[in-house]
Amino acid sequence: MRVLLVEDDADMAKNLRASLAADEHDVEVASDGEQGQAMAANGGYDVIVLDRMLPKKLGVSVVKELREQGVSTPVLILSALHDEDHRVEGLNAGANDYLGKPFSTRELLARVRALWHGRDRDVQTRLQVGDLEMDLLARTVKRGGKKLDLQPREFRLLEYLMRNAGQTVTRKMLLENVWDYHFDPQTNVIDVHISRLRSKIDRDFAQSLLHTVRGSGYRLEA
Repeated sequence: MRVLLVEDDADMAKNLRASLAADEHDVEVASDGEQGQAMAANGGYDVIVLDRMLPKKLGVSVVKELREQGVSTPVLILSALHDEDHRVEGLNAGANDYLGKPFSTRELLARVRALWHGRDRDVQTRLQVGDLEMDLLARTVKRGGKKLDLQPREFRLLEYLMRNAGQTVTRKMLLENVWDYHFDPQTNVIDVHISRLRSKIDRDFAQSLLHTVRGSGYRLEA
């Protein structure tokens, strides 16, 4: 995919560009907010990776103005400011995801891939993975035609996994996107809900859909 990286720190930009290129992405770099916005407005990018603290124009202003211009390219904001208020501000401005610094390159790449794969799914009213179906309007889930009874949080967790089907999602991604929590490596809330969800969508079926990726997170795939 084509990725626009907007980052003013030369060393970080160099390292991120190399990592994205190694993941087989075509990367272009802008070094300030004004240049990044101009390049993004011209279109042609699949994902924009945008630093929050930029010279000439802040990242939050960039994404807000891009949305006002009708640019719908998925945006991942990177920032050392990642408390709840800053994350909410970035997401409300129009960003699709928000990653706090410092972060692992592995997680950055996973989030970029997830944004790319989910770029056309926001308008969907139905999601499907194998014989597992979710109706977002009716708020129902079926597998093999059998209706499954999910609690609201289980529904939200499954929706996130289905929107990122085939991709490994980390515990941090789940906490931030399903629970809106800061990352706490000691919490077992994810383990409890994954276990309950797995018992409902996999227990009575021959093929398992929800897989644990040891040391990384979880992946939903047929």
